Amino acid sequence: MRPLAHRCAPQYVEWRESCIRARPAPLVRTLAVIPARLGATRLPRKPLRLLAGAPLVVRVLERVQALDLADMVVVATDSREIHDCVVEAGGQAVLTSADHPSGTDRVAEVARRAEFRSFDAILNVQGDEPFVSADAVRGALEQVTAHGFSLGTAAVRASPDVLMHSDVVKVVAADDGAAMYFSRAPIPFLRDDADVAERNARVLHHIGVYAYTPAALAKWVAEPPHPLERIERLEQLRPLAAGVRMGVAIVDGPWRAGVDTEADLDRANLEWPTFTMSGS
Repeated sequence: MRPLAHRCAPQYVEWRESCIRARPAPLVRTLAVIPARLGATRLPRKPLRLLAGAPLVVRVLERVQALDLADMVVVATDSREIHDCVVEAGGQAVLTSADHPSGTDRVAEVARRAEFRSFDAILNVQGDEPFVSADAVRGALEQVTAHGFSLGTAAVRASPDVLMHSDVVKVVAADDGAAMYFSRAPIPFLRDDADVAERNARVLHHIGVYAYTPAALAKWVAEPPHPLERIERLEQLRPLAAGVRMGVAIVDGPWRAGVDTEADLDRANLEWPTFTMSGS
């Protein structure tokens, strides 16, 4: 278990020329859930495709375990084949409904189960992110455990080139770190060239890792899909539209893409030996 940082300075009580420190911070139990479904269309049977000789979902599980940021790591899947593959590799897996519209809904089902209700924070690391950054996962989690947000995510500073790519999700954050908006559009938009340096310093590429309190996760999936969510095809706009604040951890790059296509899988197999040797 990990300590939950207080938002206040330690309290001291003077008594007989000595001081007594306040009670230590309570411990936070964190559950990491890796949602994985077999029905991907762009890369058929994606979780079971091999990355450096092991199924992709197992590589993601190994990566999250190696980060040592969660007290328990489980794979949530609608496939018995994926479930058994994870268990055979020594991991823990949970069979969930096949009707979930998103990974967040799958994670929420796991968090509701009696055996997982004792956890104070929930991490969601997507099942196609074997290169997920330690700083991104830690940063998203700390938004919930240390910075007072009920939801957390991460972003990396990016080149302005990404603004023109609709497949790259951008985020704009407020001064207190709260997400203001996510979009596939070029945000912040540059109206006057005189502001180009200021704009370039604020280009943030969203990283799809999330942390939640159990209550905030339950509220997220209880809300109906929002029109903005449907327009942009970005589910993280649902809690924002409902007034739930989401902290954004801004981390250093480089950002490494996940695995969504055959080309991504080929690239991942080429990069994996260097990535594992670097200890990134």
